[in-house]
Amino acid sequence: MVLNNIEKLLEKYENGETTLKEEQQLKNYFSQETVAPHLEMYKPMFAYFKVNQEEQFTKDVPLKTKRIFNYKWISVAAVAVLMIGFYFKSNTQDDLGTYDDPQMAYNEVVKSLAMISTHFNKGTSTVNYLNEMDKGTSTIGYLNEIENTRNLIFKPNNQ
Repeated sequence: MVLNNIEKLLEKYENGETTLKEEQQLKNYFSQETVAPHLEMYKPMFAYFKVNQEEQFTKDVPLKTKRIFNYKWISVAAVAVLMIGFYFKSNTQDDLGTYDDPQMAYNEVVKSLAMISTHFNKGTSTVNYLNEMDKGTSTIGYLNEIENTRNLIFKPNNQ
């Protein structure tokens, strides 16, 4: 009778339907020296559960973290940022690109526009293949004209 009860409890245990009291009965049964031979495979599992239940965590867990903020490093970083800023500020020139002489300004504008024009021409030269495509589409236009005249001559049946 006890063996049938244990087998039913094992089936309930595998389905996750046992109560804590029933699981305790299973642990007690499998902690004995004599277990039914066909249930021997469950013995190490329940022995592990029993040993695992008795384990305790013995280390201290700190609940508060000590946060010491070191202001010394913030001041060092602030000084470094200021020094870098002063260095770059002193190296910049106050030349805003203005000219007092109008002829000199005109020459500079002409030179800049010439440079822009050469670079623009280089860019447009790479797009010349689009002209070839336009030629191809115009040829297709001629084919449409031939189709229209053929339709006028032969008058299709669907009209």
